[in-house]
Amino acid sequence: MGLRVPVIALTGYLGAGKTTVLNRLLAAPGARLGVVVNDFGAINVDAMLVTGQVDEPASIAGGCVCCLPDTDGLDEALERLSHPRLRLDAVIVEASGIADPPNLARLIRFSAVRRVRPGGLVDVVDAAAYFDTVDRGGLAPARFASASLVLINKTDRLPPQQRDATVARITARIRASNPHVHVLATTHGQVDPVLVFDAAHPHDPVDELPLAALARQERAARHDHGHGPHPHVAAVTVPAPGPVDPGRLLDLVENPPMNVYRLKGTVTVDTGRSHRDHLVNLVGRQIHITARPPTDSGSPGLVAIGTDLDEPAVRARLEAALAPLTDRPGPDGVRRLARYRRLGQ
Repeated sequence: MGLRVPVIALTGYLGAGKTTVLNRLLAAPGARLGVVVNDFGAINVDAMLVTGQVDEPASIAGGCVCCLPDTDGLDEALERLSHPRLRLDAVIVEASGIADPPNLARLIRFSAVRRVRPGGLVDVVDAAAYFDTVDRGGLAPARFASASLVLINKTDRLPPQQRDATVARITARIRASNPHVHVLATTHGQVDPVLVFDAAHPHDPVDELPLAALARQERAARHDHGHGPHPHVAAVTVPAPGPVDPGRLLDLVENPPMNVYRLKGTVTVDTGRSHRDHLVNLVGRQIHITARPPTDSGSPGLVAIGTDLDEPAVRARLEAALAPLTDRPGPDGVRRLARYRRLGQ
């Protein structure tokens, strides 16, 4: 089994701006993305971006992907898009506005396709219409329970004197449903793609450069003037010089540093019987740990990615977790690692 392709769910109430977010992600330089859409209403993905960036867009007939009688439609699309010949960095499943995010998250998590893994669920909400659409009071909306990242979009439409208070109120409601979810306030669907997925190359492939680059330039000229930058995203990289203790590693992954949204890398772990290389992926609070496949050539170490990081504090946490083990690992850490490996199979 080679590297698994992360599948990212993109959800949002009608009009929240999730298609704008999708088009921005598709414009990331060097990214090779697959997209799964459904036929419930118009998707309106920028044609130039799709042509330049998406190898094999798949459409699921029959309405919302979350309302399919079984997972065959989604699995068929993921089977095609995860084929090694496409060399995709990620697959994005764009759900209809009436989709139930927890149901979509379950479909992806329990997909029968062996070449994919969950890559997080990004939910987009309209700051100006939030309390008229997804949240009319009472219990906090259940839609956020499975989200790893919530984008509070269209904050520019809020009255300036009420903006901070309204964003804080929305954030509190979201976290009442999911205390650990990452929440970002933004405008015009702006989100740094680095926060959502890895691109295999920092630049466009030569054969895709004209369409992708021209589409980005056109989009920048048309939409981005005066909108400001997206929230600051930082990355902290720490090498792993030797076999590490599984307990310390899992303490880090299960309780990541503040504002770390993604944690990824290759780590050699001392299991008490042998030294084994593992791939570690954390998105939000979703942990995926597997044996390192022969096709992976990454250097041992971890990268933490998030917004507004306290970089010295994050580095200290990573260095403590990756310090070479000088004694035998504790049995509890070995058992926890084995459990995560079973779940990741």
